[in-house]
Amino acid sequence: MRFYIIGLAALIAATTFASARAQTNPFLGTWNLTGAPPNEGNIYWLEVKDEGGKLSAMFLNRGGSPVPGNDVKIANDELTFVAAVSGESKPAVALRASGDKLTGTVKAAKETVNVTGERPPKWGACDANAKHTFGKPVALFDGKSMAGWDVQHKGQPSKWTIEDGAMTNTPPHDNNLVSKEKFRDFRIEAEYKLSPKGNSGIYLRGRYELQVLDDAGAPPESHGHMSIYSRRAPDVNASKPAGEWQTMQATIVGNCVTVVLNGKTVHNNVRIPAITGGALDAKETEPGPIMIQGDHEKVWFRKVIVSPIASAQKSSGL
Repeated sequence: MRFYIIGLAALIAATTFASARAQTNPFLGTWNLTGAPPNEGNIYWLEVKDEGGKLSAMFLNRGGSPVPGNDVKIANDELTFVAAVSGESKPAVALRASGDKLTGTVKAAKETVNVTGERPPKWGACDANAKHTFGKPVALFDGKSMAGWDVQHKGQPSKWTIEDGAMTNTPPHDNNLVSKEKFRDFRIEAEYKLSPKGNSGIYLRGRYELQVLDDAGAPPESHGHMSIYSRRAPDVNASKPAGEWQTMQATIVGNCVTVVLNGKTVHNNVRIPAITGGALDAKETEPGPIMIQGDHEKVWFRKVIVSPIASAQKSSGL
């Protein structure tokens, strides 16, 4: 009995120490990081964990998917690690915490970006499947005009054109389309088709990518067609083959989303975990545009309609 009591006491002490250590580590949890001018378009995401006294980090280096951090440590009140990205330039991250704010740098081979970090919002209750009241639909593309669109990269030309009633890009390295109008809670309906091995994306509020991909017949995965890119796989793969017109509908309320692809529900009122690679900004509670990727393979869109949800502030649960 004596050894049992001693063991139990040691376990309680270790648990208390671990809990105290976690509470005193201001870096733990998730962060949205934004570059300081002139790099305010550089958006990163970070998650830091302490598992049994071992620190770990997952880092989203603007685009792509989150990757682990190597040599994660805290010394002199500074968190440092090197992102395990492919290629020779592996960003070195150095951050300091002050309350719920971070400041520091992301240093790559050709640039050092000063960044500030904030906690993601604490979303309230939301239901994308509720009986919503929709406002007047906004036709971002009606088969005739691209007047509703701007481009992401202002210094680069847009090679998007209208072809047989559909707007289409001109690869390689075309610009991404960004709607001039911004939306908060809404339903978006789109019709599009892909070239073989085609790759594009539809960004909700410019922050959350629904992947558009030629992957008919492949198992569902977190980078597949209508995945919440790198964050959540679709429940089923509802893709049609390349060259066939496909339909999608997504309803987003707060950070809850329901997505229907070609008549099949692939996300059913799920929470969007975080911003995805390529996000335009990290102002998650604010209205944002629709962005369509054009910098990969060729894609055609013949319909993009957004219907805002009335009383968006209330429906978002914020």
